[in-house]
Amino acid sequence: MLVEEVMDLVDARPGEVIVDCTFGAGGHARRLAPALAASGRYLAIDRDPQALEHYELFRDEVACGTAFAHADYADALDDLLDTGLSADVVLMDLGLSSMQIDRPERGFSYSRPAPLDMRMDPTADRSAADLVNDASERELADWFRRYGEERHARRIARAIGRRRKKERIETTAELVEVVREAVPTPALFAGGHPAKRVFQALRIEVNGELDSLDRGLASAFELLAPGGRLVVVSFHSLEDRRVKRFMRRQSRPDVPDDVPLRADELHAAAELLTPKVIRPRPEEIERNPRSRSALLRALRKAPA
Repeated sequence: MLVEEVMDLVDARPGEVIVDCTFGAGGHARRLAPALAASGRYLAIDRDPQALEHYELFRDEVACGTAFAHADYADALDDLLDTGLSADVVLMDLGLSSMQIDRPERGFSYSRPAPLDMRMDPTADRSAADLVNDASERELADWFRRYGEERHARRIARAIGRRRKKERIETTAELVEVVREAVPTPALFAGGHPAKRVFQALRIEVNGELDSLDRGLASAFELLAPGGRLVVVSFHSLEDRRVKRFMRRQSRPDVPDDVPLRADELHAAAELLTPKVIRPRPEEIERNPRSRSALLRALRKAPA
């Protein structure tokens, strides 16, 4: 998504090092890697083991050096920092990949009956079913409100509590049924699918997505070489607000109030490459409706 815009902001050049925090099926990688030539390196990270299959195909197609890490990108970035690596580009595409959405058995979609899973890494301990059946109603309501911005969070949490006293909620269809019965009738006809925000909230909590983003942004910026670019595609306001705040902090001089300095003496750690968020063009949305919510921001680390 936003591939052309991402390519322009990444501005990949021969010999550079790109760290792709969310490799997925390799859509961005296949467009960016050729610009690195044989002297560059493309480092792929993904917590979903299925991404390894796509990486192996990608590796055989490109001239640059490559490597793959099966890990949460925040952890992998910390590991790269420990090696002393400097990256010219760090790319984060935070959305669900097609290999997750299009496989009903992964349980990410509220529109297809499937086990209630939602783990990006299927070996992780907790699934969405574990949360729905074992968390307190207060915890559920808090997640729905904070991570899904769900207006009817408490009603839905109470409905889940009543349902699971009779039987465990094990499938996406069962959870959708509970949500539909819990929300007021007018809400069924406004703002898209009534379970959309609940599913988003559970997915974020299951995978610790916002914690990974906060840790990953800081580590990614530290990993960048002078002049390096951090490019982030997010898909909902909770992510975008974090990215926006982080990039604005880095692009403003950090000067104590009691230190007198002239304007030409002020230096920020980075330059914003996207003063305003970039959204998909209408023709991309028409071609790929999933891109509708994509939000793109980027910065360049200050030269040494």
